[in-house]
Order: sequence, then structure tokens, then C-alpha cells
Amino acid sequence: MHVPDGFFTASVSIGAAVVAAAGVSVALRNAKQELDDRTAPMAGLVAAFIFAVQMLNFPVAAGTSGHLLGGALAAILVGPYTAVLCVAVVLLVQGFFFADGGLTALGINITLMGIVTAAVAWGIFRLIVRVAPNRAAIVAGSFVAALVSVPVSALAFAALFAIGGTAPIDAGAVAAAMGGTHVLIGIGEGLITAVTVSSVLAVRPDLVYGARGLTRPLVLRTADGERVVEAPQGPEAKPIRPFLVGAGIVSLLLAGIVSFFASSSPDGLERVAEDKGFLGQASDHLFGGFALADYGDVGGIPVGVAGVLGVLITLAVGLGIAHLVRRRRKVTT
Repeated sequence: MHVPDGFFTASVSIGAAVVAAAGVSVALRNAKQELDDRTAPMAGLVAAFIFAVQMLNFPVAAGTSGHLLGGALAAILVGPYTAVLCVAVVLLVQGFFFADGGLTALGINITLMGIVTAAVAWGIFRLIVRVAPNRAAIVAGSFVAALVSVPVSALAFAALFAIGGTAPIDAGAVAAAMGGTHVLIGIGEGLITAVTVSSVLAVRPDLVYGARGLTRPLVLRTADGERVVEAPQGPEAKPIRPFLVGAGIVSLLLAGIVSFFASSSPDGLERVAEDKGFLGQASDHLFGGFALADYGDVGGIPVGVAGVLGVLITLAVGLGIAHLVRRRRKVTT
């Protein structure tokens, strides 16, 4: 659901940019409470993983595809404030290196795909886990939170379009089309999020921010059953590097190989814009002539190569920002 340049008036684009800047600023201040020796490197990895999976458009209806937004997944894995930063990094890399998502619409995209999805998903996830604090609830909560976050983001787009869209399209028609299409996309988002969270829970539950305090420590008992020894927990007991390397390889494989098999159908927003008659309002991207634009299509670069480059760039930027925020926490404490 990358909004291109031209869909919104200048006033709405500027207003959304202010909201996005404020949201990122709040996230930067509060993410230092979420980032520690585990979540700081995880943040860069999560951003890179979201970039990779966003390349994998999946079919949701005849002639329509969808892709992961990622706000829910990031919120559950590394915390809601850090999630906003992760999605913002992904959108910045996509916008400036791959001409994906308008530059004047960057504030709109960060607001819709980062702030709205992370806030909605985290609230729903915490409510479900609070009712049933166990691993099954974590996985179920991940699915529901991610599913709901997508149509809510789509309806937020429709609301903004009603305020300052550049085409005289009935607001109700846009809202109905966006909401209906993105419910289907939300199901895919929910499945991807639940499977990913479940996989991390299975191997490293300590790396799931949303599961903190809910996973039981390992307990060893002697043969007589009287003595109880708690196995050491945390990064000092289990190194994080092997997990990060493995997950990084998965991200590279998704972007470098699986991306060749992604659906070529237009995504939900593009389909709605075409059906409702405002797709023509989109303007050319400032960097549309760059070699990596449209994930290498403009420069003749294979999509897999472009994907690998994107994962590496996103990982580097994400890690850099996470460690800077982490360093600020150490200084202030």
C-alpha cells in the first residue's frame, strides 16, 4: 500500500509529514526503553526481513495482490515504538533507492504503514495476551492484531483521501473498496505475522518482545525432586548471533530468490485506484530513472539482485539507528 506522489494535495501531504515526523520523534524517545542487547540487533534484522517480505506480493483476488505492511510483526517482535522506526527505515530505503512510494507521500506512508499499523496491532495484541497470557494467545494475538491493522490502515487512507484527495471520487466508494480489499490482504498479513512470531517463539522466545514475562524459564530438578536449579536466561546464556545470522540468510533468500515468484498483479491500493478512476493522478517518481527503480526493472537489474541489495541497505540503516538509540539509553542511564 505504498502511496505514490500525486494522490493527495500539498496541504494533506504536509500535514501527514508533520504527523509522521512527530510520530518518529516520539518513537525515537521511547524506543530506547525497548532496545537492549537483544532487541537492538533484532531491530535491524526485523527491518531487513520486512523489506524482503514486502517484495513477495501474494494474490488475494482475481487481478489483485497484497504484501506485508509489517507494523504488527515489528511491534510484537521488538516493541511498538521500535516498530515505527523499523517501518520508517524500510519506507525510506524503498523510496530513495527503489522509487517505491512517493517522496512527497513519505509522511503519508509512514503514518499509514508505520504509526497506524503498529499502534492498532499493539493495542489489540496486548488486550488478547492480557486475557490469556500464554504462548497460544501470543500466536493468536499476532494473527488477529496483524489482520485488523491492515484494513484500519486502508480506512485511514480513505479518510485522508476524503479530506484532500486530488480526484473528485466519492469518499464512501473509496472507503468501501479499500476496506474490502484490505480485509483480504489482512488475512495474508495475519498468517505471515503469526507464522513468523510462532517460529521465533519456538527457537528463541526471549527475542519476542511481546512475550516477555510470559515465557517460563527452564527449570532443572534433581532426581529426588527437592533441588530446583533455574537455567541461566538472557543473552549471556544464549548468544544471539547464530539466530541473527540464520534469520538474515532467510531474508536474503526471500529477497534474492523467492521474489522472482511474487505476484505481478497490482496491489490493493493500485487496484482500487484503477477501478475508481484516480490511478492517473499518480505522478512520476523523482528517482524513477535510477538503476534500482522498480526493484531493478528500470536498470535491467534482476529483481533478486535488487532485493539482496535492499536487504543489506535496510539492515545497515536499521542497525545503525537502533544502536544510536541504544547508546542514548546507556548515556542517559
